[in-house]
Amino acid sequence: MGELTDLLLRANAGDEGARAQLFASAYKELHALAHSRLRDSRRNTLLDTTALVHESFMRFVQAGRLQGSDRRHFFSYAASVMRSVIVDYARKRQAQRRGGEVAHVTLDTDLADTLAADEDQVVGVHEALRKLEVADPRLVKVVEMRFFAGMRDQEIGAALGLTEREVRREWERARLLLAAALSR
Repeated sequence: MGELTDLLLRANAGDEGARAQLFASAYKELHALAHSRLRDSRRNTLLDTTALVHESFMRFVQAGRLQGSDRRHFFSYAASVMRSVIVDYARKRQAQRRGGEVAHVTLDTDLADTLAADEDQVVGVHEALRKLEVADPRLVKVVEMRFFAGMRDQEIGAALGLTEREVRREWERARLLLAAALSR
């Protein structure tokens, strides 16, 4: 049993020290996941890597019990949490654009249009994923890990127990289904 798995089991048993150690041990990898998701400036919606990791950590803590029983399940769960953080942030920014409490003034309308389109895309993909989850939950996991957490095929395969080839096939299948859902 690896160190992360041991810490995860101890944290779920109520050991607060193990929970702190778990996040200290996983921080670099969680940061790398967040960075890979946000490195494409077209999709970052002004949310930075550290903020994504810290908000995800807060959601882990609020959940009480951490999901997963080992390393691969933990990082799969982390991808799902990062997805929810990104979607919630995009929705919040959309609400602000539509007359939220904060007055929004931009000097560069091209930039504002680009950011709005990216946030709309994130929310649209999230809604399409909710529908896809009914038909095939594994496809949703592949999309979460690739689109929302920026994981590579090898990492996704290790987390889900799939070969890289199976991951690529699932990704292509999910892309086609999502493209059809988003074009409606």
